Amino acid sequence: MNRLIEGVKLSKNKIINAVDGSVLHGIKRTDKHFKGFGEAYFSTVNFNSIKGWKKHTKMNLNIVVPHGEILFVLFDGREKSPTFEMYNEFKLSIKNYVRLTIPPKIWVAVKGIGKKKNLLLNIADIEHDQNEIERCSLDKIRYEW
Repeated sequence: MNRLIEGVKLSKNKIINAVDGSVLHGIKRTDKHFKGFGEAYFSTVNFNSIKGWKKHTKMNLNIVVPHGEILFVLFDGREKSPTFEMYNEFKLSIKNYVRLTIPPKIWVAVKGIGKKKNLLLNIADIEHDQNEIERCSLDKIRYEW
């Protein structure tokens, strides 16, 4: 991975394996990038399906993928950002079990790349508010899927 988009963070998450099942950490309030709790939700992404583009104007996202594999593509459309027009790509899975923290105003699209169920957990700092989400079609932001 080269340079991260300004404000984007990757944090290694702990997995505690046990014979009868594993514990996969998500986030703790003492973690460096924790900004508060608003809600947590799960979302599935079918194999080869693409969801996006969308950006939140206020919400900080904290995403982990405990099952399957999901490609996250981020685009910085903030004109005053030092990383303006930069892309980042991340493949999150149990094999790459990290927390992806995405600040407000970063465009996000995701693609299910695991052949079975692909599941993400977002631990957001505010509750869902349809008025703080912007969406655009996949062809508006150029990316080779």
